[in-house]
Amino acid sequence: MRRVARLLWFLLILFLLWFGGFLAFMVNLPDAPEVRSDDSDAIVVLTGGSQRVAEAIRLLAAGEGERLLVTGVHQDVRLAELAALLPADIATDEAAAAIDCCIDLGYEADDTAGNARETAAWMRDHDFTSLRLVTADYHMPRSLFLFRCAMPDVTIVAHPVFPSAAAGRGWFENADTFGIAAGEYVKYWTTRLLGCGVLGR
Repeated sequence: MRRVARLLWFLLILFLLWFGGFLAFMVNLPDAPEVRSDDSDAIVVLTGGSQRVAEAIRLLAAGEGERLLVTGVHQDVRLAELAALLPADIATDEAAAAIDCCIDLGYEADDTAGNARETAAWMRDHDFTSLRLVTADYHMPRSLFLFRCAMPDVTIVAHPVFPSAAAGRGWFENADTFGIAAGEYVKYWTTRLLGCGVLGR
């Protein structure tokens, strides 16, 4: 019985440590995009929701970057399909012009590490030295870590978006959002423990 009691106490302590770290992770998520006085050379958006792409195109149309990379695009998706998803307030003439001239689709990445590798190659091809990174708030910490591993000399500005069913803001509301948030927390610390070697370079 004592061994069982000690095991239960040990498991309880592990859970409390994990949950305490999880709460700290959630509390420290970015709650607004970083503001810089100068525009970035480029904008990069990680696929995973139409709101991310719409916000990235809005930034491009507003002159916040010279070009936009949409990384992690499915092989069957084309630019016209992404443009068709834009809400009415984003689908302006400026956005249409930006879509026609200045958006690249990246088909090579199938995870966040792949996004970082694909973006690093794209940045080198265009001689860009700074970028504004667009992804969901709960995904931003792991994305920033991997992107900085892949591009240590590039200035990266965090630009989180907040999906309506966001795990970042409503993680405690139901099991689905809690599962997304908890999963991302585990992925974040797994990535940190593995370090930049997770990029396979």
